[in-house]
Amino acid sequence: MRSLLHRTILRTSRSHSLILRTPLSAMATAASSSLLLPSVSLNNLPCSKNASFCFAAKNLNRSRVSMSVSAGSQSTTVHDSLFADYKPTSAFLFPGQGAQAVGMGKEAQSVAAAGELYKKANDILGYDLLDICVNGPKEKLDSTVISQPAIYVTSLAAVELLRVREGGEQIINSVDVTCGLSLGEYTALAFAGAFSFEDGLKLVKLRGEAMQAAADAAKSAMVSIIGLDSEKVQQLCDAANQEVDEADKVQIANYLCQGNYAVSGGLKGIEVVEAKAKSFKARMTVRLAVAGAFHTSFMEPAVSRLEAALAVTEIRSPRIPVISNVDAQPHADPDTIKKILARQVTSPVQWETTVKTLLAKGLKSSYELGPGKVIAGIFKRVDKSASVENISA
Repeated sequence: MRSLLHRTILRTSRSHSLILRTPLSAMATAASSSLLLPSVSLNNLPCSKNASFCFAAKNLNRSRVSMSVSAGSQSTTVHDSLFADYKPTSAFLFPGQGAQAVGMGKEAQSVAAAGELYKKANDILGYDLLDICVNGPKEKLDSTVISQPAIYVTSLAAVELLRVREGGEQIINSVDVTCGLSLGEYTALAFAGAFSFEDGLKLVKLRGEAMQAAADAAKSAMVSIIGLDSEKVQQLCDAANQEVDEADKVQIANYLCQGNYAVSGGLKGIEVVEAKAKSFKARMTVRLAVAGAFHTSFMEPAVSRLEAALAVTEIRSPRIPVISNVDAQPHADPDTIKKILARQVTSPVQWETTVKTLLAKGLKSSYELGPGKVIAGIFKRVDKSASVENISA
């Protein structure tokens, strides 16, 4: 005999319905229920600091959340489009690989909470990260396997430095969107509560190791093309690809901003790009100090390692929108986030679209947290009036 369902419909102020189905026989048998919450105000609900669902529901209207419940346990499934209609006002922006510099992390030693992050990192990494950040040597800090954890930890340490500053806590609480350049996406997800600091660092450690191993497996490189629009850079790549074998083909890997795009690919292909750039009216080319062709199929060997690590990592729905590098969209479903993070290392970085979208949606203030000022420079290239404050550690 089928279980009877008790059905309650609550009408909201916008003529939406909140439908709750509860099996009356749940005391005896496992059952499920679904909760649909379109445009429901949850501002008065008590939420713990780690309740990502509550934070997200409070921050955004017109959100849809489905929740499945079984007897004795509860699991939450969040619609991936939860943040689709986000309206940003204040953003935290986190840098990627290349922003590192010897001396970073020095200020963090003056704040207990920031210093504690480095101590936790030492236990996870098995070496003194702060010492390398502060004292180098540069060659060691610049390596992929060290620079990625170093930037992740130092960027989150910068959050703690901001927190103790007058008005800092208020700034942190006002942030309603976050994103990061490549590696910085992991930092943004940690800040947004999608995973713990420790789990994020473990993922970043493995990411750096996997990307280094993939780079070691083939001769590849990256180069920045300065002074051309994306269409011209694509034409340059097409011209270079006509002169090299399949294994050395190139593609745009980082869409940073108008006049600054990074090309990745086989070493011979990159050399052809550099040789042809002037004939395409490029102002200059800059070979990037990275291990290999990031954000291309050259990183495919790293994907399976990332997928395996992500599969056993607890990822929650972020409490605020985190913009993906892969498609310049925010995602709320943990499984979707896992898939995107695995794809990220082989996908072009859509940073130009991210910045333009944030500004077009009305972003008022931004903070670049961590080493360097690359992101602030990009924002200024897109919109000279953009407000970006750098918070270093």
